[in-house]
Amino acid sequence: MPPFPPRHGVLALHLALAAGLLGAGAAHGQTGAEAPANATQTLAPIVVTAGTQTGTEGSGSYTSSASTAATGLNLSLRDTPQSVSLITRERLDDQALRSVFDVVNSAPGVSAKEIDSVRSYFSSRGFKIDKLQIDGIPMAGSDAGEAKADTAIYDRVEIVRGATGLMNGTGSPSASINLIRKHADSRTFTGSASLGLGSWQRRDGVIDLSAPLNEAASVRGRVVVSAEERDSFIRLERAGKALVYAVVDADLGAAMRLSVGASEQRDRHRGNQWSGLPLFYADGGQPDWDRAATTAAEWNRWDTQQRSIFATLEQRLANGWKWQASATRRSNTGDQYLNWMSGSMERHTGLGLEALVIGYGVDEHQTDVNLTAVGPFTLLGRQHELAVGLLHGEHTMRWLSSDASFTPPIGDFRAWTGAYPEPAWAPQQLGSDTRTTQTSAYGVTRLQLTPMLKLIAGARLTNWQRDGKPSLWTDVAYTQRQRGVVTPYAGLVWDLGPQTSLYASYTDIFDPQDYRDRHGGYLAPLKGKSGEAGIKGELLDGKVNAALAVFHARQDNFAIADGTTFVPNTREQAYITIDGATTRGYEMEASGDLAPGWNASISWTQFSTEDASGKAINTAHPRKLFKLYTKYRLPGAWQQLAIGGGVNWEGRSYTSVSNPATGMPVQVGQNAYAVASLLARYDISRQLSLQVNVNNLFDKRYYANQLDVFNNITFGAPRNILATLKYVF
Repeated sequence: MPPFPPRHGVLALHLALAAGLLGAGAAHGQTGAEAPANATQTLAPIVVTAGTQTGTEGSGSYTSSASTAATGLNLSLRDTPQSVSLITRERLDDQALRSVFDVVNSAPGVSAKEIDSVRSYFSSRGFKIDKLQIDGIPMAGSDAGEAKADTAIYDRVEIVRGATGLMNGTGSPSASINLIRKHADSRTFTGSASLGLGSWQRRDGVIDLSAPLNEAASVRGRVVVSAEERDSFIRLERAGKALVYAVVDADLGAAMRLSVGASEQRDRHRGNQWSGLPLFYADGGQPDWDRAATTAAEWNRWDTQQRSIFATLEQRLANGWKWQASATRRSNTGDQYLNWMSGSMERHTGLGLEALVIGYGVDEHQTDVNLTAVGPFTLLGRQHELAVGLLHGEHTMRWLSSDASFTPPIGDFRAWTGAYPEPAWAPQQLGSDTRTTQTSAYGVTRLQLTPMLKLIAGARLTNWQRDGKPSLWTDVAYTQRQRGVVTPYAGLVWDLGPQTSLYASYTDIFDPQDYRDRHGGYLAPLKGKSGEAGIKGELLDGKVNAALAVFHARQDNFAIADGTTFVPNTREQAYITIDGATTRGYEMEASGDLAPGWNASISWTQFSTEDASGKAINTAHPRKLFKLYTKYRLPGAWQQLAIGGGVNWEGRSYTSVSNPATGMPVQVGQNAYAVASLLARYDISRQLSLQVNVNNLFDKRYYANQLDVFNNITFGAPRNILATLKYVF
């Protein structure tokens, strides 16, 4: 990976790049007052019997009318028989949700926990969310910065909770997180630029420019450039990132559209902590760590790079049908050289910790090609809808491992400054090398059985295979194969009135797992059944979407930690499987616009997860979640001012670990806690605004990581502030 520019040059370099990339388009484009006569040209209309899915950018809303994320059909949220939440562009901007981690941490019904400075665990309903999606394409992998992906290039984030095998082919009954890219939809030159300053010397900037690329505006371009530099509340840690995204959208006639785009994000971490701080003193007591404490060495480093190119061709037909072909190529790389510590520290001497020094490299590539079609049909005098798709994807991942030369003792950790000698690194060895292939076809239909009753039914047929080569972590080559796996889906929606519906849905669970056992082999695929029922409403003339749901899932081959055993030649937790893992729970949500200038989102989630004997499992995931965020624009003479805020509350989470003094298992966890935030935005003019976000308003001290990963702890960020000056043109 090429080195980053000097720290103080990153912002200037990448923000200046945007002007150059679209300079020609802007020079030949028109301002809003100079729109061409044919600026109202649109694609041919499509017959829609439900909601119409559109971009949320510029809507000023906290909700959207429709989504295809759950079933592939373009349905209103009320007609979708599953829990769906949307984080709109307005919400992303209001809360300054600058990364995928920030979004998940604020979204209804899902939880985000850190592992270290780069990786995070996302979960819903007690289970890990193992895949993100970009424009509906599942994105395998989670170890090359995916959780820190910049949200500047996305219009919205759609979250479908519960099993999502119909659209993903594989999936646990947790949730899917779908990131929807921005596109070049503007037929005039438009854009925005922002600069931010925040706590711990944070500096960031974003330029977002759109322009027509020909006189008729049938070809349009958009470029987004984002950069950030910051230190951290954790000693030694500092980071920087840079992102460039470009997309061209072209109308190839009245009913055909081509989109071609590419993005690249680079992240650099220095002095970053891995694993976290020890849980215990050697005598069994728990240290009262300073939140700034670290086990990192000054030379710790972790660089990641994410690249993606994509193309989509869409054709709308005269009968209301639409077909779409898409291709995506994604590559993620990462390099990490890290010191972390193991053991238990003597309370009065600071001795007892051992340095664990390791180097890793990851190189992954993913290619997907998809062909889908959706449209209406008539049967028995009623109009119905059908969606079909054929999808193929290949994912390769190579892990490299480098051992370190002899490392000296840590000594008294109480005097740790990170000034620890970097070892000589041995040549990299192949840690693992896998190729995963998935080919699937799906079909789903929405049948209008009566004027009030709709049936949504479908299935997905999947062939899945993972091949592994002999490597440091796997002694022999292996193949895992699943052929002809059928994932059925069924849902009923009963209209109680023009704004309220009852619904119920069912689907099977099939999810090949990335967990490995104490011999280095991957666990058998997770299998099970998932059901959900509830009531949904479109309130205030559709400006607010509200839902109440109950859910149930039963799973076999469910992964639980194999004590404190590690995968051979790694520090990776080993797992075993159990059958009969059962989850039951309920959730409530309301999001939208309560009145002109007043946006709000509120949600509550509660569940339990037990094994076949009734014992609680997966307790490291919080069982209760409450999330609230609201913004209000003042009326009259104060209408330039908008104020808001919110709170994220979660119930107790814990794990069982061995006390070093007694050897007996004890529960260690995070008690229920709340983190509050505030927003104030003042419109200096129609184009210029100043926004201030305050996070962790009351400076709550809490564990931010999932405790059962390394059995160590990291802390959530103390109170911090971000001020953003934004100009729209």
